[in-house]
Amino acid sequence: MVPVGGHLGRRRTVSPVENVITPLTDAVSASPAGPALASAKARPTEADARRAFSTSMLVSAARCLLTYIVLPFVAPLVGIAGDVGPGLGIAIGLVAVVSNGLTIRRFHAAGHRWRWGYTAIAVCVIIGLSVLMVQDVIDLIG
Repeated sequence: MVPVGGHLGRRRTVSPVENVITPLTDAVSASPAGPALASAKARPTEADARRAFSTSMLVSAARCLLTYIVLPFVAPLVGIAGDVGPGLGIAIGLVAVVSNGLTIRRFHAAGHRWRWGYTAIAVCVIIGLSVLMVQDVIDLIG
């Protein structure tokens, strides 16, 4: 406490001001939403980025397997019409493109050391999927 001269001979004391500014993470974790909100705002880890990479590549691989193996050869044997292929290919292709795009974001947000390498691979996959989706649209139209 620091003595301060007062009015009419009274002396007052003033306490030093404490640091009342807290980092955002402390304020968020102390909020009513609690740690759930703090973890939702947390930066993705490299493990999160690798998991997202695996997921996006699996979706892209599933699209290729359906397009080139299941629909042309297996579907007719089971009695599924071939007209289902292009529509299903477009739907799965869109999911794969979005998944790859989100994974690129996650790699960069995590500061992953291979983010540019993954970005190059993902862009090539997105270009390939886009070409296949254009072919599916052409098959649907004509």
